[in-house]
Amino acid sequence: MVSQPSRNGAPTEQLKIVIVGHVDHGKSTFVGRLFHDTGSLPDGKLEQLQRIAERRGVPFEWANLMDALQSERDQNITIDTAQIWFHTAKRQYVIIDAPGHKEFLKNMVTGASNAEAALLLIDANEGVQEQSRRHGYLLNLLGIKQIAVLVNKMDLQDYSHEKFEAVERDYRKFLQSIGVEPRQFVPMAAKHGDNIASKSPNMPWWNGPTVLDILDSFKLAEIPSSQPLRFPIQDVYRFDERRILAGRIESGTMKVGDRLLFSPGNKTSTVKTIERWNASSRESATAGESVGVTLTEQIFVERGSIASLETDAPYELTRFRAKLFWLGRSPFRKGKLYKLKLTTQEADCEIESIDRVIDSSTLETISRREKELFVGRNEVAELTIKVRRPIAFDAHSEIVHTGRFVIVDGFEVAGGGIVALDSYPRRTPDSFQKSDNLFWSHGKVTVEQRTRRNGHPGCISG
Repeated sequence: MVSQPSRNGAPTEQLKIVIVGHVDHGKSTFVGRLFHDTGSLPDGKLEQLQRIAERRGVPFEWANLMDALQSERDQNITIDTAQIWFHTAKRQYVIIDAPGHKEFLKNMVTGASNAEAALLLIDANEGVQEQSRRHGYLLNLLGIKQIAVLVNKMDLQDYSHEKFEAVERDYRKFLQSIGVEPRQFVPMAAKHGDNIASKSPNMPWWNGPTVLDILDSFKLAEIPSSQPLRFPIQDVYRFDERRILAGRIESGTMKVGDRLLFSPGNKTSTVKTIERWNASSRESATAGESVGVTLTEQIFVERGSIASLETDAPYELTRFRAKLFWLGRSPFRKGKLYKLKLTTQEADCEIESIDRVIDSSTLETISRREKELFVGRNEVAELTIKVRRPIAFDAHSEIVHTGRFVIVDGFEVAGGGIVALDSYPRRTPDSFQKSDNLFWSHGKVTVEQRTRRNGHPGCISG
């Protein structure tokens, strides 16, 4: 993405950052101070909040800049995920402040799933906590590679170099054990602004970057326009005699005249026009754009279908291997039906088999008897999920957006995960004509090996 100046001279390049950390490790205070130190507060906002605190007879807290609700200020914890904007001379930032409290962990997953980089706070006074390890594991599971660890509240440890090094040693060892290499550890004291926008005189031993230096060093994620086309259908609209299929292109590029395959179902048609709201029509569209499409042949397509080019279709199966993080109050149990959501698709699903259950804070494998197979709260599992009807998907390592899913238990999102790379079959155009009942039928159907996109063979197991 190219940064271009806006009318007021501010850059338009934008990066999404998620902020995570154990409860009370100072996330909201850090964000409030960050806004102040970068001159990003609206005129008079700081003075307004200081007057409110004075009227209430309580000390002013930097965290009040983030905590929009009265109840959140009273509880001193951030309950829901919020998005806030500020900018440096280099770019604009959308900071997703994600809750650290155990009860609100599922909100953090929702926020983090859209981030391109992460800041993870650890209290120098308390050190690495159970939740700190879980957050590291979750960020790794979500595929966020750009991570900086901020060791906060250094003032409570007299700005001790030795204490900072001890926290870094402890947490770096854990992160390395799960395959995460943080960009940088930074000592800071958010309350006083130490090492946020400028070097702290209280830590003359620190020769590394400030937090703003780290933010500006993060790279924007590349728009996945060179990947295979994936266009999940969100809705179908009728205008005059036209049926417009609306959605967001998650990867790849689409143009007028392309022959599209709609999965699941294997229906095909050709792009007649690409429609945009409040914009002129163009002959092509690429990843990140929300568009509408009309087709030359009228076929039945509904919400949940994923459009691709015939030459590079997604997998279409009733089972897949996954790595899952469970957050639900009740365990994820074998033998119970749940709702799976993947892009705009929804389908009933259940556990077919569990290979391994892992404690996300200790990384130890949890042993359970065959009759007690389940995934408990805050546990990670490597397992096979079976759905009641075929769904279209990709491995997360190949295409991120069609390789990520959530599990709904009742009416709440209770878990989320990624589709693991396995020997799934890659469909070819000659297979689209086969009957779904024969090709993806009950039990196990084995056909000739087909070459996958990365060159590894796979065989179909229905």
